[in-house]
Amino acid sequence: MNRRVRRKVAKKGKEKVTVACYPEVEDEVLGSERNGDVIWTSLPDDTVIQLLSCLNYRDRASLSSTCRTWRALSFSPCLWSSLDIRAHKCDAAIAASLTSRCANLHKLRFRGADSADAIIHIQARKLREISGDYCRKITDATLSVIAARHEELESLQLGPDFCENITSDAIKAVAHCCPKLRKLRLSGIKKINGDAINALAKHCPNLTDIGFLDCLNVDEMALGNVVSVRMLSVAGTSNLKWNLISQVWHKLPKLIMLDVSRTDVGPVAISRLLSSSKSLKVLCALNCPVLEQNTSLSTGKNKGKLVIAFSTDIFKGVASLFVDAPKKEKNVFLDWMNSKKKDKNLDEIMSWLEWILSHTLLRIAENNPQDLDDFWLKQGAPLLLSLMQSSQEDVQERAATGLATFVVINDENASIDGGRAEAVMKDGGIRLLLDLANSWREGLQSEAAKAIANLSVNAKVAKAVAEEGGIDILAVLARSMNRLVAEEAAGGLWNLSVGEEHKGAIAEAGGVKALVDLIFKWSSGGDGVLERAAGALANLAADDKCSMVVALAGGVHALVMLARNCKFEGVQEQAARALANLAAHGDSNNNNSAVGQEAGALEALVQLTRSPHEGVRQEAAGALWNLSFDDRNREAIAAAGGVEALVALAQTCSNASQGLQERAAGALWGLSVSEANCIAIGREGGVAPLIALARSEAEDVHETAAGALWNLAFNHGNALRIVEEGGVPALVHLCTSSGSKMARFMAALALAYMFDGRTDEFALIGTSSESTSKSVNLDGARRMALKHIDAFVLTFSDPQAFATAAASSAPAALAQVTERARIQEAGHLRCSGAEIGRFITMLRNPSPVLKTCAAFALLQFTIPGGRHASHHASLMQSAGASRVLRAAAAAATAPIEAKIFSRIVLRNLEHHHNHVEPSI
Repeated sequence: MNRRVRRKVAKKGKEKVTVACYPEVEDEVLGSERNGDVIWTSLPDDTVIQLLSCLNYRDRASLSSTCRTWRALSFSPCLWSSLDIRAHKCDAAIAASLTSRCANLHKLRFRGADSADAIIHIQARKLREISGDYCRKITDATLSVIAARHEELESLQLGPDFCENITSDAIKAVAHCCPKLRKLRLSGIKKINGDAINALAKHCPNLTDIGFLDCLNVDEMALGNVVSVRMLSVAGTSNLKWNLISQVWHKLPKLIMLDVSRTDVGPVAISRLLSSSKSLKVLCALNCPVLEQNTSLSTGKNKGKLVIAFSTDIFKGVASLFVDAPKKEKNVFLDWMNSKKKDKNLDEIMSWLEWILSHTLLRIAENNPQDLDDFWLKQGAPLLLSLMQSSQEDVQERAATGLATFVVINDENASIDGGRAEAVMKDGGIRLLLDLANSWREGLQSEAAKAIANLSVNAKVAKAVAEEGGIDILAVLARSMNRLVAEEAAGGLWNLSVGEEHKGAIAEAGGVKALVDLIFKWSSGGDGVLERAAGALANLAADDKCSMVVALAGGVHALVMLARNCKFEGVQEQAARALANLAAHGDSNNNNSAVGQEAGALEALVQLTRSPHEGVRQEAAGALWNLSFDDRNREAIAAAGGVEALVALAQTCSNASQGLQERAAGALWGLSVSEANCIAIGREGGVAPLIALARSEAEDVHETAAGALWNLAFNHGNALRIVEEGGVPALVHLCTSSGSKMARFMAALALAYMFDGRTDEFALIGTSSESTSKSVNLDGARRMALKHIDAFVLTFSDPQAFATAAASSAPAALAQVTERARIQEAGHLRCSGAEIGRFITMLRNPSPVLKTCAAFALLQFTIPGGRHASHHASLMQSAGASRVLRAAAAAATAPIEAKIFSRIVLRNLEHHHNHVEPSI
């Protein structure tokens, strides 16, 4: 005996909660709940069937293997009246395994040519509806066999993408094999000739709904022979002869709805069709350029006939079809769907309108024509939101896809139209989309998640999505076994994770674990989902706390696996970016060393610096830069060929993006901290490209190139190479002209290293030992360097403040000098003992400029509050710097700047001695 499922409303506080109720077993279920247990195998049959009906066919098959009873119930015909295999690979073997269940299958949705080939193996002789997309590779042979095996077929839809390999021969086969055909909608066929259409007219007497969309040629005269047609669409079809159409189609006795959207129809043809056809009630002509350019179209003489165009009020027009016009015209579709009064003819018109409008709006959004902002804001967006509430699932999906598409301005840089996105939000679209995403239908989940992802590029929409519970929904969808659903959900989390305020919420919702699991789940064959998952993890890893969650969830291993094995450049770029961000928190967690210790990580990143894709090279260099802050990583990168790879990268990126230039120079800067690497970079030819990068127009590149050259200049051989390669003018230019104080500071230090007297000694032996062939005027270069070092340091001096400080030992006077001289970013620099020792030695240099520069540098490195100030103070104490500083401060011949700076450094050392700070 069949049991009818009824529903009751249970009150919980002030809210009403709708729950499924089975009166026959209510006491049994409540008894189980009282005991705190649910005995799944004791559930009533109709409860199990209801549960199974909410699953895709694979999950249904898995759950049916739980026990014999559930297996038997899983064969219930009501569970297999329709089948959606779009999200799953369906080959002949899988199709054959479904045969025993599909004897009463009536409706089938599939995706792609492989699934189309497999359909015949399901042996569903009673199949009435077939709908397929991604049909570009479907051939005449496949379609003909499908038609021959399903003679009960009433509806065949292939699209909206183009059926490029289907010809009129297959359409004739459909006509001969499927005499009960009522609906035929095909997209993108090159030519539909008269023979094919006449075959439909002859053999399919019930054919009422025809759609030949985006075709190149359709025989207009033959279409006039299909006297059974009530709904006809030729939207997007080119090369139509409108003079012939206006003479023939008005004679179709039953034609009540005609769609000519996206064609070159003009006002004359429209007027003739409206005035000549006695049956025609609705004519849709959206995005018809010729019609829109001519404002002479008048429908006043054709009362009772609805014309839908950009120039008309669509909601008002549709509302006019009803005897009782809706109070709020924008609710016309929703009011019709909820109406208890049923009118068969009106229902037919409204259902067709929903389908046509969802298809046409999506096509218009995909083509993104200009000057449609006003239409989208006033009518397009509200129409899509109304259509999302349709009872037709395919209409809902296309409407959601339309929302995902119409907001996008540029695919390449993921830019969206803020006005359109916010229009969706203001009209309640976010809640509607989240409700669709939260449904059990995977097709709706996928398209709704895509729309949420695209809309969330806008910060205001992203905030609304988060406030409406969207992060939790997307985190759940990211765990889906359906790759398309998981991919779009990951895309949503990727865009939401851009906002700092959403990162923590994503982690709390389990989003990080879901994203990491996606990488392992789709490690092969899922480039789209992998790129989105890695991109989201990259954004999350930029946050200190979230980076630790990523590492704990296995993210390091997952991302390294992608960097090593994936060949898709988008995945490589995001994986490298994620590893770079994970390694960027060396002061607060151990992720930097963890990435370096992961097997194959450094080798993979070094290899990615050789990628032909600039974005991949940039992110890989950025990752190596961050990783080089760890001593062990620095040497391991060099051992993996990092020096050679990064020098080669620097040599080829002079015309590249500023981001790549910055990271290439930054990675060499990080590696050059090591003396061995410093020497290796010079020998590999790294000096010349760094000098070239120092001439960049970007301040960020100035800093990294100057930093690398500063480190390289510590080595005498490299210092001479810098002079030989024309580095002095480049560093002088940085020192005097860069908008970055840090770049100017490091350029000055590099020049100071080069001319503190050691380069002269090396030049005498370097010429013979390294076969130096370039003639170098060291004296001229030294004079230029010292002149601009002095000018740089003096920009941080104030004569009045110095005079006050010289006359008084008051802390306030020294503090005033310090505040003016302080370079905030310099506190992040970490110097080795050798470097500190060199500056201390430089304090004894007879050159007043170098003496002042050394005191100025030590001041920057020891200012209280600097990240490494305590470390530097400790090194200076160990090197006996106090004595040298006192001598410099008291030297009669020393410049006043050197004296005052030395006194400030002494005061800083005293501070660190009395207030022990943690050394980082």
